[in-house]
Amino acid sequence: MLLTIPDVLTRDQVAYCREIMDRTEWVDGKVTAGHQSALAKNNMQLPEGSPAAREIGDIILNALSANPLFVAAALPLKVFPPLFNRYSGGQSFGIHVDNAIRLMRGSDFRIRSDLSATLFFCDPEDYDGGELVVEDTYGEHRVKLPAGHMVLYPSTSLHEVTAVTRGARVCSFFWMQSMVRDVGQRTLLFQLDATVQQLGAEKGHKDPAVVQLTGIYHNLVRRWADT
Repeated sequence: MLLTIPDVLTRDQVAYCREIMDRTEWVDGKVTAGHQSALAKNNMQLPEGSPAAREIGDIILNALSANPLFVAAALPLKVFPPLFNRYSGGQSFGIHVDNAIRLMRGSDFRIRSDLSATLFFCDPEDYDGGELVVEDTYGEHRVKLPAGHMVLYPSTSLHEVTAVTRGARVCSFFWMQSMVRDVGQRTLLFQLDATVQQLGAEKGHKDPAVVQLTGIYHNLVRRWADT
């Protein structure tokens, strides 16, 4: 399931984060690539664990924890601290799949990457190219979102970032380990939750059918989730 989550960050938050980024030194993006990814990767990144990356990362994580659409879709158990990349002057990231296990440098924190996320810090008209292209069983999806919007997709997907031929593409990227490992089960839970919320808005959350469906949702989470 590929899902767009709008307005994760406000315009003011985006502007504040961009000010921090613009006064911070960037490094070669290959520092966080695995062996296979490093062959395809050509971009710049904020140094992992730098004060700038930590400050902006905390802003993102706080926003996500208060975003009901993200929580419903990801059912996050652990979220890898957000990283940040910039593409310009023809830079791109060829077709690849994300590493199954992500380890935070200098710590014992690690996650299984069930879901990948890209959060945009510039608008589509600010640059040419730079589309996130995600392949799944339904074909190829090309993603280029307004600043502050985020796309969420399975980490098992083959994906790439096309060459940026004008301007610069600045994004955050990170991974999540979900409480529900199976993507099919996670999708069914997301669809059921959306239905319960819609019926609750129409009939009231005390309606017997809404109460029953809510119970089914939580019993399925109880059956499938690891915590």
